[in-house]
Amino acid sequence: MAAFLRSRRERITPEQVGLPRGARRRTPGLRREEVAHLGAVGVTWYTWLEQARDIHVSPQVLDAVARALLLDRAERSHLFALAGAIDPLRGTECTGVPKALRQVLDQLSPFPAVVQNSRFDILAYNRTYGRLMCDFDELPEEDRNCMWLAFTNAEWRARTVDLEASKRIMAAKFRAAMAEHVAEPAWKALLARLMDASPEFREIWAQHEVVRPARSVKVFRHPQVGILQLSASSLWTGPNPGPKVLTYAPVDDTTHERLAQLEKLTLAGV
Repeated sequence: MAAFLRSRRERITPEQVGLPRGARRRTPGLRREEVAHLGAVGVTWYTWLEQARDIHVSPQVLDAVARALLLDRAERSHLFALAGAIDPLRGTECTGVPKALRQVLDQLSPFPAVVQNSRFDILAYNRTYGRLMCDFDELPEEDRNCMWLAFTNAEWRARTVDLEASKRIMAAKFRAAMAEHVAEPAWKALLARLMDASPEFREIWAQHEVVRPARSVKVFRHPQVGILQLSASSLWTGPNPGPKVLTYAPVDDTTHERLAQLEKLTLAGV
C-alpha cells in the first residue's frame, strides 16, 4: 500500500488540485503534507501510511486519502483491498465516467453497451448490457471485471457460447496490454487474484499468447431470450487508448428482436 500511495501522489500536479506550484518544488507531484491537507488527515498519520508502518487505518481515512489522490474506481477498490478494509461507498456510481457518457450508453439500448478499460474493468454500462451476461447490479464492484467473470462466474461462463476461445483471447489481450502497465499495482493485483482463483487461467497464462484488439462477432446464450449474435465495436473515450465504449450490434433480425425482448424484461424487473 505504501508504494501504491506514493505512485498515486507523485502523478498529481499541484495545479490539478488548485495548489500553487512554487519556485522551489523538487518533489514529483504533490508533497505528503499537501495530500494530508487535501484529505483533512494528520500529516504524521499519512506519512506513516507511506512508510508502511503497522497502523490501523479506518475506512473514513482511506476514503479521504482516495479523494485527495483523485483515485478512480479501480484504484480506490485496490486501495481498500490492500488495506483489508470495506469501502463505505461500495455500490455507488463508478467514478471517472461523465454523466454525458452515461446518457449516451442509455440511449444505445436495446443495444448492449459498456465502458471498459484495457484491464477489462467494467466502469459503466446500460441496462441491456447489465443483464446480458449476468446481473451486474448484484455483483460487488471488485468482481465487475470481464476477465475475472469469464474465469470464475458460473452464469457468465454458461452464457458464452465459445467459452474456451473467449478465455484465451481475453487473456492474450490482457497480456499484450499489461506490457505498458507492468509496474502498476492494480494490474499486478488482478493478475495475482486470477492466478490464485483459476487453474484454467494459470494454464492459459503460462502459454504467453498475445493478440491485439480486433473486431469480432460474439455469440451469447441468454436463458430468457435465446441465442444472440452480436458484432462488437470499440470507441475510445479520449485521445489515447484507455477506457473505451464497447457496443454490441445485432448481426441479424432475430437477434435484434431478442435484444428488444431482453430490454423489456429488464425494464419489467424480470
